[in-house]
Amino acid sequence: MKNITILALDDGSATSITGPMEVFQMTGTLWNMANGLEPTPFFNVQVVTLTGEPVRTMNGITISAHGSIDDVTDTDLIIVSPTTNIEKNLSKQGRIIPWLLDQYNNGAQIAGVCTGVFILAATGLLDGKIATTHWAVANEFKQLYPLVNLMPERLFTDANDLYCSGSYNSCIDLSVYLVEKFCGREIALQTAKILIHDINRISQAPYTPFNFQRNHIDEHVLNAQRHMETTFAGQIDIERLARSQGMARRTFERRFKAATGDTPNHYIQRVRVEKAKRILESEQKSLDEISYQVGYEDSGFFRKVFTKHTGLKPGEYRAKFQRVVEFQS
Repeated sequence: MKNITILALDDGSATSITGPMEVFQMTGTLWNMANGLEPTPFFNVQVVTLTGEPVRTMNGITISAHGSIDDVTDTDLIIVSPTTNIEKNLSKQGRIIPWLLDQYNNGAQIAGVCTGVFILAATGLLDGKIATTHWAVANEFKQLYPLVNLMPERLFTDANDLYCSGSYNSCIDLSVYLVEKFCGREIALQTAKILIHDINRISQAPYTPFNFQRNHIDEHVLNAQRHMETTFAGQIDIERLARSQGMARRTFERRFKAATGDTPNHYIQRVRVEKAKRILESEQKSLDEISYQVGYEDSGFFRKVFTKHTGLKPGEYRAKFQRVVEFQS
């Protein structure tokens, strides 16, 4: 039987603590019970806190602990839960970080959930490795941990016994993935089926809005961004746009990339895709109509661009996000 330790932090998500706990505790038990078989649990799960005292989640729920981090003597996996107060919990790393490093060096695998990945990254173990976190804090993470290969489009990542998940809910995806690593595909499928959980989700790209990347001070680039965002449906001449800001094209492209992280052409694509997403979520227009409305004459090319940025074809995106299912009475 594998030992799972969940590190619960103050101001975090109850789901990110109880979700993985229930996935691991139900593995080998709930499926068997539903099929008239003897339960065969695979995991022993405990919740620990820094001091052993209960933690209070962001919605006011108090979660008790089985003990403190000092009580953990033998564990196969540590899950670092997220917190809405990253700065406060990072200030406690004087105790948490050495403990995580000791556990890792003694053979424990470590997973970070959402902002819990910040705590994991603070150990230095993720340097040079892939990781993910919630898309809303991706830029902050990149600034704090530039040596980590952050892939915010990923739902979860696996790098040499170090795991990351992007959000509160994706901790369930990661937990089922870890069930497969520990117990095999068949047991993971049984667990997913009994929980009625979609298996093999790997991307959070469909859920990630484009934030238009205006958190810089280059006024000429900001002017160009505003122009792109209001004229994206037409043909945008980068050469002319550069001249309008008093720059040669190469200088403009270099400054644009430095300020936004995107090339001008890539930025235009992202603006157009974001507009197309809004249309797909609320209107019944055809693909050709949407393509033309956002600036593409070739709907096939638009489909490729949309799929590249969201991980879904336009029709799949519409089916996923347009409306709540209506039930017939």
